[in-house]
Amino acid sequence: MRKSLKVVALLGLGAITLNASGYRIPEQSLNSTALGGAYVANANGADASYYNPANMVWSDSKSSELESSLTYINLPKVKYGDLRGVPYSAESKEEHFFVPTFHYVSPAVDNWRFGLSIVAPGGLSKRWTNAYQMLKSKEFTLEVVELNPTAAYKINDKLALGFGLRGVYSKGVIKFEDLSGISGSAYKNEMEADSIDFGYNLAISYKATENFTLASTYRSKVNLTVDGDATGWLGHPTLGYNFNTGAKTSVPLPAVLTLAAAYTFNKTTVEFVLDRTYWSSYKNFDFDFDDAMVEGAFGSAKPKDWKDVNAYRVGVTHQYSDKLKFMGAFAIDKTPVPDATLGFELPDSDAYIYSAGLEYKLNSKMKIGLAYLYSDKKSRSVNNGYVAGEFTDSSAHLLTASLKYRF
Repeated sequence: MRKSLKVVALLGLGAITLNASGYRIPEQSLNSTALGGAYVANANGADASYYNPANMVWSDSKSSELESSLTYINLPKVKYGDLRGVPYSAESKEEHFFVPTFHYVSPAVDNWRFGLSIVAPGGLSKRWTNAYQMLKSKEFTLEVVELNPTAAYKINDKLALGFGLRGVYSKGVIKFEDLSGISGSAYKNEMEADSIDFGYNLAISYKATENFTLASTYRSKVNLTVDGDATGWLGHPTLGYNFNTGAKTSVPLPAVLTLAAAYTFNKTTVEFVLDRTYWSSYKNFDFDFDDAMVEGAFGSAKPKDWKDVNAYRVGVTHQYSDKLKFMGAFAIDKTPVPDATLGFELPDSDAYIYSAGLEYKLNSKMKIGLAYLYSDKKSRSVNNGYVAGEFTDSSAHLLTASLKYRF
């Protein structure tokens, strides 16, 4: 699995870097993008392997299903207006990414179904070019890719259980610098590290009636134990202390619990989802350096003290005809980042999420689809010493194209 995860990462699947609910990313398929993550109790098709593996047992027992999708992500510039004015005010770089994902569900084997998903469940990227922001956040990038084999067991016609193994490859890049000594001492530090870590996921689905489904899923916390190298200098680029040393840290990919209910009437399905992300596991950010001099300069733990938060999602799916399906959703996504520890590496805030999509059936085996999601983050004013101003214009645009195939 370790070799497979690194191959996947090299293919670029880890490049998803979206600021959403901290650095968690719920949207990993066509339906999930179109429904703003309100896709658990009514998860169907190949991507049920990821969103609710218990639901795999309700699919056509004689068929295999797969979905391959590509998502374009645009993160516009975030503007920061400082109370102290120039030169503290700045704007971040605009970001563009293309991210593929893959899902598969096998035919039934007695009461069992098996699945596989390759997704990017978390990440972030923020880059600044102004001297004040670069003191701590010239670049802060976290890339995450997950290989998630799953299985489901059908207990009876109403109840099913699902579970899976999470193999997570992560890679982080952190750069910060003070070339002129405006902080009191000049320095430059560039770090790159990666890791492979493991967790699990659980799911249960209950069909109370033919049209009403209740479901719950749980994804365990995975500690990303990244280990790598740090290079740079202290004091002066040529006359100062130059270093190339080992560096490591641990960052949580938090546990997530979802509760969902979906009801179908005529050709329309409405789903409500509450998910709780346990961000309180992110207490501090602490890099350990092998070099004692570098450890003394940069090794102190930085408090985070994030909090557990809820997201509230509602999605509507309408089967307009045998060939055409429409989807739409609205969600409220709370930020876990308190004012006291908000920084330029992740200027997060509460978000309203709007999404829509459609799917077209080409023939009995193949479907194509397109979905769009807009995450509108609120402006946020903070005064915690280092950050003393307002972040505005933070948002995200996702466009997902998908091909689904049954065989």
